[in-house]
Amino acid sequence: MPMAGRQGLPLVAHVVFRFDVGGLENGVVNLINRMPAWRHAVIALTEVVPGFAERVTAPGVQYVSLRKPPGSGWKVLPAFVRELKRLRPDVVHTRNLAALEMQLGTWWAGVPCRIHGEHGRDAHDMDGTVRKYQWLRRAHRPLVDHWVALSRDLENYLLNAVGVPADRVTRICNGVDDRRFSPSGRGRVPLADSPFLDDPGLCLIGTVGRMQTVKAQPLLAQAFVEAIRQCPAMADHARLVLVGDGPLKSECEAVLYAAGLAHLAWLTGERSDIPDVMRSLDVFALPSLAEGISNTTLEAMACGLPVIATNVGGNADLVTSGRHGEIVDPGDVQALAGAIIRWVSDPERRQQAGRAARHEVERRFSLDAMVTSYQALYDSLTHRTVRRAA
Repeated sequence: MPMAGRQGLPLVAHVVFRFDVGGLENGVVNLINRMPAWRHAVIALTEVVPGFAERVTAPGVQYVSLRKPPGSGWKVLPAFVRELKRLRPDVVHTRNLAALEMQLGTWWAGVPCRIHGEHGRDAHDMDGTVRKYQWLRRAHRPLVDHWVALSRDLENYLLNAVGVPADRVTRICNGVDDRRFSPSGRGRVPLADSPFLDDPGLCLIGTVGRMQTVKAQPLLAQAFVEAIRQCPAMADHARLVLVGDGPLKSECEAVLYAAGLAHLAWLTGERSDIPDVMRSLDVFALPSLAEGISNTTLEAMACGLPVIATNVGGNADLVTSGRHGEIVDPGDVQALAGAIIRWVSDPERRQQAGRAARHEVERRFSLDAMVTSYQALYDSLTHRTVRRAA
């Protein structure tokens, strides 16, 4: 649609801490690219990373980097208000606790509709019990017109711990691009630079994500080591692939080197070819200590992979144990090792679970369903606002 024809469309400003590689941010990209009935702006409290912003293909998107220094967001509140008065959005949609305090600025700027989304747990509050963060959300409750929860767990948190009325909460699960993320149709397809090219009989267990505390990749490395200890014959065909970068990478390496199993693992660093990465695996594992709705789990399921995931956040909303993979307790290395042994040892079960996972994505977690839900919410709330102001 030509720019001139878009000026009459309503505008939503998406407010995030940093617009860079991540599940939350990928969700925003997907929403922007597939919702042409609205114009979009992205406001990052710290920085909009140009390379990541290139993933946005929708025309006319405006980007703002507020360059917030460490500490409270109050320091950038005046600049935030100025940008809102310049953009004049119909909706401001903040995401996660780091952006919630900007809701005062949306009220100050007179934005007619204010939405806040809870996407997942923070490393400082992985089970949602920290009173300080509950009270921060309660303090902002009068400023937020409507709340979005990405999982049943987060919805219950908003209703019960924060005290948001049920009619002001909508649960919208993430969606996945099931055309971009799809099975190869010919089994596992090794990556060209993989060290595990020479043996089609291998079983690759992998994970994808930022290597930070809440994602707990060292637990997966420990579980892999424990699985090999319990079943030494697995060393002949089981391999571990850890995709991502961050402060826990060296810890994962140390676990594997200490066990003498570093040659059975590949720590790839950060990659941009995630669909190809998923198609190069046989089993996807998510050892997280906290989650909202995991985009990488949905991507793995869309690629026809069985998933071993911890019972946190919305993981059990996605993965039915025994049907799409297996759910284990968070932080339990023995349980994770046992799941690895079971899924590595049963190729037929892997294939059945992978097919069921793909079907589940097509049935419940398409991008079209997600975008339709968000657009319906934006449309209904802005219409309600207009009627209320009339």
